[in-house]
Amino acid sequence: MNLDLLAIAAHPDDVELTCGGTLLKMAQRGYKTGILDLTAGEMGTRGTPETRAKEAAKAAKLLAVKWRGTLGVPDSDVQPSRQHKLRLAAVIRELRPKTVIIPYWEARHPDHYHASTLGYEACFLAGLKQLPIEGEAYRPFKILYSLSFADVRPTFVVDITAQYEQRRKAILAFASQFRPEKGESAFAHKKHQVFLAIDRLEDQMNQLARRYGELIGVKYGEPFLQKELMEVEDVVKMEVRSI
Repeated sequence: MNLDLLAIAAHPDDVELTCGGTLLKMAQRGYKTGILDLTAGEMGTRGTPETRAKEAAKAAKLLAVKWRGTLGVPDSDVQPSRQHKLRLAAVIRELRPKTVIIPYWEARHPDHYHASTLGYEACFLAGLKQLPIEGEAYRPFKILYSLSFADVRPTFVVDITAQYEQRRKAILAFASQFRPEKGESAFAHKKHQVFLAIDRLEDQMNQLARRYGELIGVKYGEPFLQKELMEVEDVVKMEVRSI
């Protein structure tokens, strides 16, 4: 399978939260898209790996991706080890994506920033002909970094206004994470309650989508960074008003 766009992230639902609207938009434009979850999310406070796998399949349909898989890296122990890099490089050779989206290289969760390093190095290694793995040597053309959780100025923002509601449905497909049973999300101790951070994650992501949308003059957006300079052919038809 030759994918046009592959999003790689540490846990099921990470892609939906950071670049799900962009994946859907590209699928609607006729591109073949895919998602690779490095782990099954088995260390999550809520939900089992089996439940999250079913939720991930439902979300994938909502985002119209052609392929979704799990690499099988242990949750809470995502590391750019030689073993994981070779396994991921083999998947890159099999899927042959032109563009790859990986997490930004700084994050609160160690799995996220290690996923960034693992993703980049596997993409590089996949292009080495002498690498001791199956498949023809292949290296993606473009690597993009999803920035939704990072306080970093993006290189560009994708307008996902038309895809926003479907993206929201894909996020909520992970019901074990975002729609817990009544009373499960907190426990009472005397006069205070302690909530899991994930209880506010959906609202946070919606706010971020509005924030980045406003920066380019639309309702909702998803931010990305690329390390390379962007080439512009027509400076008269550039988007986003300056004044």
